[in-house]
Amino acid sequence: MENPSFALVTGASQGLGRVFARALAARKQNVILVARSKDKLESLAGELKRSYSILAEVLVFDLTSQSTGSRLVQLLCDQYFRVNLLVNNAGFGVGGEFLNLPIARQTEMLQLNNAAVVELTYWLSPSLMEHPYAGIINVSSTAGFQPIACASLYAATKSFLTSFSLGLQEELRSSRMSAVTLCPGRILAEGRNGEARNGHRRFGFTYQSPGDVVRDALKSLANGGGIPGFVNKLSIFAQRLIPRRAVPALVARMSRQ
Repeated sequence: MENPSFALVTGASQGLGRVFARALAARKQNVILVARSKDKLESLAGELKRSYSILAEVLVFDLTSQSTGSRLVQLLCDQYFRVNLLVNNAGFGVGGEFLNLPIARQTEMLQLNNAAVVELTYWLSPSLMEHPYAGIINVSSTAGFQPIACASLYAATKSFLTSFSLGLQEELRSSRMSAVTLCPGRILAEGRNGEARNGHRRFGFTYQSPGDVVRDALKSLANGGGIPGFVNKLSIFAQRLIPRRAVPALVARMSRQ
């Protein structure tokens, strides 16, 4: 009997990763949950098994260290896991002036947001292409479409990820594998409505719920890839109408508000 296929979700213990895992399980997709928090992963895996009668495997793994992507892929091979969907969701940002932040923490951010994504994509793509309906979802951010003061390196990691993912999408166009470049903006906290999360924020209309972000990503995947989300596309288009030299100051002012 052929081994079952799994969706590999990184950063699955919280946030969008957890929402992705639940949405995929609801579609009867087996999942491999990857993060550092064993207790949270095991709790989520148990929930998904009970609620959706799917296979949910837990891999406790820290992707902030060098070459961990290739080591994770080797672990998958050793356990004979077949992956048909890769959700590169794990990532984090650190706020503050570049020169005032610990370089070790910023290097970890580079490793997780960029290097781990590249490694997992590179080493898993050959096996992904063996599946008739394989895909990759790379979780970037609208932060990657402009420089952001006091988050300069974070924005740069997302700019790299977006560029890499869109280029990869074109390279894969003639294959059976789809690539989605997910660029959400501001995301509501799980379990809260827009009013509770936004309060009196001036740009509250730009917030999205995690469920809507994940739904748009999976819809885009089914349609062959791309950048999902009308609000995100609109904000990206609007930024391109503003002189590039004016963008950093404008974004910094909006962030303070």
